[in-house]
This record gives sequence, structure tokens and C-alpha cells, in this order.
Amino acid sequence: GMRHIRIPVTWMQGFPDNIADANGVLNTSHARLLELKAIVDYALAKKMYVEINAHHEHWLKDFYDGSAAFDDKFRTLWSGSATFFKDEPKQLLFDVLNEPEGKMGQWSGSGFPLPTDATAIALTRQIDKVAYDAIRATGGNNSTRIIMVEPNGQGNQGMIEEVFTTKANLPGGGTDAYLAIQVHTYDPWAFCGQTGSNAAFPGNSIFTTAIQKVATQSAILDVPVNYGEFGVGRTGGSERNTDVVRGYYKLMKQTCIASKMSWTVWDDRGWFGLISGGGAPVFTNGIVS
Repeated sequence: GMRHIRIPVTWMQGFPDNIADANGVLNTSHARLLELKAIVDYALAKKMYVEINAHHEHWLKDFYDGSAAFDDKFRTLWSGSATFFKDEPKQLLFDVLNEPEGKMGQWSGSGFPLPTDATAIALTRQIDKVAYDAIRATGGNNSTRIIMVEPNGQGNQGMIEEVFTTKANLPGGGTDAYLAIQVHTYDPWAFCGQTGSNAAFPGNSIFTTAIQKVATQSAILDVPVNYGEFGVGRTGGSERNTDVVRGYYKLMKQTCIASKMSWTVWDDRGWFGLISGGGAPVFTNGIVS
């Protein structure tokens, strides 16, 4: 019954042979890019919505200073990517940067500013606009393709009001009917983290209140929101195959729908996996039904 799929894509780092070079120039004959296109086309043929993004890309997130050197690389990357997928139907969506963090602000510190830092927020807005402008400039189907942007702090739901306080903080000045915001949440980490415990379950209201707060900001901005990542980690083993965890997923889904927001559960086939590598469900009793 699922109608969409989110495909994280790392373009410029992490592999011996990357899809795009150090300047962001796409290799349109790269085997991994052609495989990605085949997967996208397959899902689209199944009448699904498909989202691709720029995922990880720590060459940018860990060092971004707002300079033209970084902006030009990211602009080149998205210009090339958007052009490559330009003729795909509207059911293909772009998310410009997964979980802005590092110099754009993150909770763990490690020498980086907090997400609430004014400069970190400004850098997040800037890089979102760089990619947005690059995609729109390619024209064609990309003129009205849905583009998603994320707040900083790893896309944290709690930062939507800080980063996108008003329409003026959005790419396009908040006038683009095909712009959306994506947020993520693994709060509280003591329950949701990969080493979390069922004993740390905080009660339903913690989750519903946070989602409703995001929905309120969505209404203020008049921009739709996608809950693009949430889930419960399970390195602790079978403890997680319980009603409290199944109830969490059901609650998140139902609250998002009731708040007129779409939702995308995170399934990495590992710590946060819902489906095993062989295709069998990790949890029983219809956890996401």
C-alpha cells in the first residue's frame, strides 16, 4: 500500500569513483547514476512518488562558509542533476540537502555551532536557496517540480520555526506553490535512537504535541510539510518487537495524516530497518499498516 519511496543519494564523496567530481560536475554515463535512473523510472512506472536528495555530502556540511567556492560547486551539482532528470514527470521530487548540519548547526557540538546560532541559520537558508535557484533555472518540468528544503540541526522538527520563521526566509520568498519543507525527528533519542530502550518511552503526547507544532508553522507559512524521517532503532534486539514500538509508528503516521502532512518512515535495512535485506518484515503485526 505504500505510494512513495525516498532514495538517498551521495553524489560527491564516499566512493572511490563518485557520480560527480570535486567541482560538482556530473558524470552522466556513470554506472551508479544509470542504476539510480533505472530505479527511479521503475518506481515511477509503478505510479509511485519518488524523492531523491543530496545525502551526507560532508565536504559541504562540515566546511561550508557561505563562500562562492562552495556555492558554485553545489549549484553545479544541482544544475547537472536537475538537468539529467529534467524530463521525468512531476512525481519525482527533489530534496536539496539532507539534514543540514556541521557548519550549519548541529546538536552534538564537536566544534560546530548549535542549530540556534544565527550564522548557522543564515548558512542553512543560503545553501537551500543556492540549490533551489539552480533547479528552477533548468526549466522544463523542473519549473514546477516539487522541491523540498530542510531546517538545520539534522533537519530537526524543532528548528522549522527558527530557520523558516516567515515566508521571506524561504527560497522564492514563499511564493512558490511547488515548494515544500521536510523535517526529521528521532526525539527523544533515549527511546528512538538505535541503542534506545522501550523503558524511555515518554508517552504519546510528546510526539503528538511536536507534530502539531510543526503543522501550525506549516499553516503560518502556507507551505506543506513532509515528515521525511522518523523511526526507532533496534540494535538492542528483540525488545523492540513490541506493541509500544508498533504503537509509536502508528501514532506518528496517524498524527501526520490528521495534521495534513505526509510522512516517510526511515528504513535503512539496518539499525532502523523495517524490512530485511531478503524482503521479509523485521516486525510483525503490521507495524506500518
